[in-house]
Amino acid sequence: MPKKRLHYGITLRLYREEKVFGPGVAELLETIAATHSLRSAAMRMDMAYSKAWKVIKAAEQGLGFALLHNAVGGKQGGGATLTVAAEDLLARFRAFEAEVNQAVDAAYDRHFSDM
Repeated sequence: MPKKRLHYGITLRLYREEKVFGPGVAELLETIAATHSLRSAAMRMDMAYSKAWKVIKAAEQGLGFALLHNAVGGKQGGGATLTVAAEDLLARFRAFEAEVNQAVDAAYDRHFSDM
């Protein structure tokens, strides 16, 4: 039986005292941006609304700024949009993640390309 190629895994997270931001929060924000709704984003990610709300609130507390603008429901319906600070953080995180992945790929190839 042929051996599967050796590979690695890496997950980036940002911390202050505790973890404040990572790929899960980033995905949740991206899904909120696409759906304009925390509830819809939670459903799309197969996550309870209460958990999604807690994830956002914990990230906001750790980061020290709001991630969402919320509109209360009504005739036009409610919704959520990302704050400018959230859009900026998300763009920086994804750029950082891409840069780190490129560097790690290169290091992996230097050290393990024969495995």
